[in-house]
Amino acid sequence: MTETTRLLKNLGARLSSSARGAVARKQMPIVPPDNVAGRAMVLVIAIMTFLSCLTLGAVTLVRDTAATWQTQIAREATIQIKPEEGLDMAAALTRARDIAAGYSGVIDASVVDAQATARLLEPWLGTGLDIESLPVPRLVIVTIDPMSRPDFAAMRAELEETVANATLDDHRTWVDRLVAMARTTVTIGMSALALMLSATALTVIFATRGAMAGNGHIIEVLHFVGAEAPFIASQFRRHFLLAGMKGAAAGGIGAILVFIGFYWWSSRNMATPEADQATALFGNFAIGPSGYIGVGAIVIVIAVLTAATTHVTVLSYLKNVDSTHPDSM
Repeated sequence: MTETTRLLKNLGARLSSSARGAVARKQMPIVPPDNVAGRAMVLVIAIMTFLSCLTLGAVTLVRDTAATWQTQIAREATIQIKPEEGLDMAAALTRARDIAAGYSGVIDASVVDAQATARLLEPWLGTGLDIESLPVPRLVIVTIDPMSRPDFAAMRAELEETVANATLDDHRTWVDRLVAMARTTVTIGMSALALMLSATALTVIFATRGAMAGNGHIIEVLHFVGAEAPFIASQFRRHFLLAGMKGAAAGGIGAILVFIGFYWWSSRNMATPEADQATALFGNFAIGPSGYIGVGAIVIVIAVLTAATTHVTVLSYLKNVDSTHPDSM
């Protein structure tokens, strides 16, 4: 009886040990939690997310700057009067100003005096200019109400009939060019962003296939003994979702730091030639709330894209296994 009891205890210990081992094996993930390929994929996703966020931020900056230019240009029109022999320039400027000011939708009309005209020409002709002795066109600046634009056709016709050598420029050509430039920039930026997301998806596909190739025998055994495809796919999906979130978050934070750095640089270097040129093209590098929301959206999209691509790739792989070994189904 004692020997029998001892044997039963040993058998129970072995069964308990086997059960604990089975539980431990059951809790171990199919995909290794950390390996060289996984770290490389996280790095690639971080780089692609960083570039995607920079692209989106640059598009946002150019679009906002173009909208600002368009608004500023649309608020003004210019009357130009060319000098000629015997023309009383002062009277012509006054007459043009009065005609423009009489139209509905015109907030103000002001003559650019000789001193202001000379300052405009100083970068090209130098200082000490006598504007009255030079054949320089004179200007009248017309400030427009954006909500109620005047009848430019009627104003142009009246100016040409009443004031000699007067032409009205409502800047429509410049506005159209700015709109076309902004649309082209947005299209190019969105196309580049789509290419980057496609490259990210391809990277995830290759990484998933590599992980499955390294664990192919385990996956096939699990699949053949009854593990359903959605369960196996969920294991890979969870693994690559976490990896995608890590990489995407790192890339998004890096892009935000770059924009903050450029904004700090432009704020510290105001009124310098370099900062003035950069500000003219991109504003003050403040992407605003919409830009930061866009960065967050790209991070989420890339993480979800990583998980979805992994899920589809695993299901396709298991379907291929089933078709290759139909006798094991």
